[in-house]
Amino acid sequence: MPTMVAPALHGFFDIQSGPAVASPPIAHQKSNTKAREAPSIVELNNIVFGKCYNGPIESGAQTPREPVRSGTQTPKTLSELEMSRPSTPTRNETIGMVQTWNNPPMNKWRILACCLLYFANGMNDSVVGALIPYMEVHYHIGYAIVSLVFVGNAAGFITAAFFTNTILGKLGRAKTLVAAELVLLSAYIMLVATPPYPVVVIAFFILGCGLATNLALNNVYCANLHPPNAILGAAHGSYGMGGIVAPIIGTAIVSHDILWSRFYFICLGLRICCILFAGWSFWSYQEDSPQTLLTPLERTESRQATPENPQSSFQSLGMTLKNRVTIFGALFIFAYQGAEVAISGWVISFLINYRDGDPAQVGYVTAGFWGGITLGRFILTHLAPKVGEKNFVTILVLGCLALQLMAWLIPNVIGNAVAVAFLGLILGPVYPCAQTIFSRLIPRHLQTTAIGFIGGAGSSGGAVAPFTTGLLAQAAGTWVLHPVCIGMYAVLLACWFSLPRVRKRTE
Repeated sequence: MPTMVAPALHGFFDIQSGPAVASPPIAHQKSNTKAREAPSIVELNNIVFGKCYNGPIESGAQTPREPVRSGTQTPKTLSELEMSRPSTPTRNETIGMVQTWNNPPMNKWRILACCLLYFANGMNDSVVGALIPYMEVHYHIGYAIVSLVFVGNAAGFITAAFFTNTILGKLGRAKTLVAAELVLLSAYIMLVATPPYPVVVIAFFILGCGLATNLALNNVYCANLHPPNAILGAAHGSYGMGGIVAPIIGTAIVSHDILWSRFYFICLGLRICCILFAGWSFWSYQEDSPQTLLTPLERTESRQATPENPQSSFQSLGMTLKNRVTIFGALFIFAYQGAEVAISGWVISFLINYRDGDPAQVGYVTAGFWGGITLGRFILTHLAPKVGEKNFVTILVLGCLALQLMAWLIPNVIGNAVAVAFLGLILGPVYPCAQTIFSRLIPRHLQTTAIGFIGGAGSSGGAVAPFTTGLLAQAAGTWVLHPVCIGMYAVLLACWFSLPRVRKRTE
């Protein structure tokens, strides 16, 4: 049977006999002596990669084309290969996903909470100028003594600057904001009781501590949302809206022979609303904080390369104080707050003494000043990205200088009131634009401490300039308000030009 199948298979398959296939050459094994010797050339050096694979260089062959990336050499040792690997990013070098005003959706409520806090802060700061003449009468004190409320307020700001970051690390953002509002609540309870004047100064110190804490947290939060100029403009514009409302209400209260301290009942109720709204909106802030753009493996390596223990508050503060932006930023805010609070606090006394203004009427000039600040922060801040924040702030400060001279030299109440309103319009955008520049120049991991220190130490200008104005007014008259403010504008320009150039963020 097999013999019959074989011819049949030959019909289907043309199997021909031929010479035997030659066996491959025998591969000779290298001697053990050569195997023990260290290779003189790495094999990869004989392979050159151009636009396509050119193969190994053979003897007598034409030199291959140059590689596309000239100057790149293949690592020859294990250590060189390890060093050629990109460095493992640390937590401070990772790139965060930028949050916007509506992403995540809870940010809309958080921004509204920040605006409410700023509104309440504006009411607190702007009403002092309208109440000062009545505080002088009630306590039978002069300009120098009544100026101590500014000193107490600034001392609170400076004190809080050293502890804000520590409290934030232990309590979290929501609880820290609630604690700051409770501190403010206690100060308002003291004021509505119309205590002796030394207790009033202590109450203003407590107010400074609470205001500095929520100001630092809200500035950092708003500056790191997109678009920062618009969000900071809205937040600080809300501060200006509080500045408009408070002098109007305060003047209406005291002009109807109601005790000046009764105004703070309004602030008391407003702070209760702030506690509830801020606590609710920021309660889950840590849970939906932005994740860094790293793979799980890179995050693991970053944790291994960077210690998990956070820096102590003193180490963080030391690094912050070595930062050039922190120092000049604090001086900048010092001058800004000095000019703003000095105008708000003493322009009414100037109009009463040198322009024969009616105390029941000129109190509304402060409302015009804060109205200008509000309008400028809501509208003019949108021009900053088009012009450039650095140039925009320079133009604004020069405009403030010209309007301050007009408010000093125009010899009538109406002209002074108009000049002061336009001065607020030009001065208002300076603060949010400056905060935007500071947030770009300061490393992300130092921002809370740095912005807190800038706001705290810088806000001491809100005491030094008004207090200096009060001392000088006691000796020479309230006209000294204008030279003091002009000096503050000169400091603003000097600090602004001393800041480093804005660079792209690397973290």
